[in-house]
Amino acid sequence: MSISMSQASLPVLIRGLTNLQHILGKAQAHAAEKQIDPSVFIGARLYPDMLPLVRQVYIATDTAKGCAARLAGTDIPSFPDVEQTFDELHARIQKTIDYLKGFDAAQIDGSETRQIVLKMRVGPIEFTGQSYLLNFVLPNFFFHVTTAYDILRHSGVELGKLDYLGGRNEHA
Repeated sequence: MSISMSQASLPVLIRGLTNLQHILGKAQAHAAEKQIDPSVFIGARLYPDMLPLVRQVYIATDTAKGCAARLAGTDIPSFPDVEQTFDELHARIQKTIDYLKGFDAAQIDGSETRQIVLKMRVGPIEFTGQSYLLNFVLPNFFFHVTTAYDILRHSGVELGKLDYLGGRNEHA
């Protein structure tokens, strides 16, 4: 049995974003419970030369929406990076989830050989749809979701592996 491009992308990205929502929700509750200014978490970094939590969310959502659009051959919607609160980050993630849910399998399936060109600082990088998904999107997406988790865990938010993995009732 093979897995389709839509099966390998849309539900995986939606689940990761849903889990990111959960992680941010726990951080928001932790800030309220401990009377910590939420902006402390929003701007937190693992190391001074690394991007803060807010940018991890921007990049995870941008990666997810860019993936679906590129694989479907549609324009990528612009989400300006203006969110600075937990509520605004939740809204951005939900907007991304809703965007992904707007695609049907037929728009994504068959994109394995679609040419994808990313304009990077080092110059353009060319992929097939399959290599873009498997070798760029998924590793990059999970890097930023994991880094968001790590920033919050390092900042004292009580998170565990199941918060990251999510979907405790979806292991079928």
